[in-house]
Amino acid sequence: MSNSTFLENYYNGYDEEGRLENSRVGRVEYLTTRRYLDPLLTADCKIAEIGAGTGRYSVTLAKEGYDVTAVELVQHNLDILTGKLDGSENIRTHLGNALDLHMLGDNTYDVTLLLGPMYHLYSEVDKTKALKEAVRITKPGGHILVAYCMNEATVIQYVFGCNQLKSVMDLNMLTDDWKCVSEPKDLFEMVRTEDIERLNAAVPVERMKLVATDGASRYIREYLEEMDDLTFDKWLSYHFATCERQDLIGATNHSLDILRKR
Repeated sequence: MSNSTFLENYYNGYDEEGRLENSRVGRVEYLTTRRYLDPLLTADCKIAEIGAGTGRYSVTLAKEGYDVTAVELVQHNLDILTGKLDGSENIRTHLGNALDLHMLGDNTYDVTLLLGPMYHLYSEVDKTKALKEAVRITKPGGHILVAYCMNEATVIQYVFGCNQLKSVMDLNMLTDDWKCVSEPKDLFEMVRTEDIERLNAAVPVERMKLVATDGASRYIREYLEEMDDLTFDKWLSYHFATCERQDLIGATNHSLDILRKR
């Protein structure tokens, strides 16, 4: 079964929109991403989202008046995305793969979002290719925002927290130094900060910030959902105050690498 088939089967039954909008953990991730994205946007900027999913970012940005191009691998997701549009938005959509953005020109976009594809690419060759394509379509001086799933949160929360140690060891899904080993049927690929830095070294970029987009939120997921609004607002304040601390980045579930094209 191909990588894209595994993803199609998964996303055909998954509520990605609900994850980012309806759960407090998802809201932390979304609000943090927007906190760092919004200052990069100008009224006339062109935005590309590669791996746009069901359009939580692309559709929202288009309805806010931005010029958006959305590329999505899974037809089911793209159908949901286009179903949210009323025709007034300045948005173009493409069914396509992050590894081959031939439909998009060089040096075209002020901001390129790569918020999902790195979750589902399993070789360094493919990750590098996706990053190179995102950088290629971005204007010099423009920004590329890249999201990753982080290794240590998976080890702590899934391997130990969900009592899966024996099963993952039986499947040889952990290295001796506790690095998760994934393949397409596992759906998600985990990285460490040093893996991200190695990828960045292959492209003409400089890092502006590396941010923990959900930080410790998933570790206290149940408590987060039960908080009153005032306490949740205080949690957001704490999270925003600590999400750039590099001593904590490796333990977040999701990270956001904010790059500037040289």
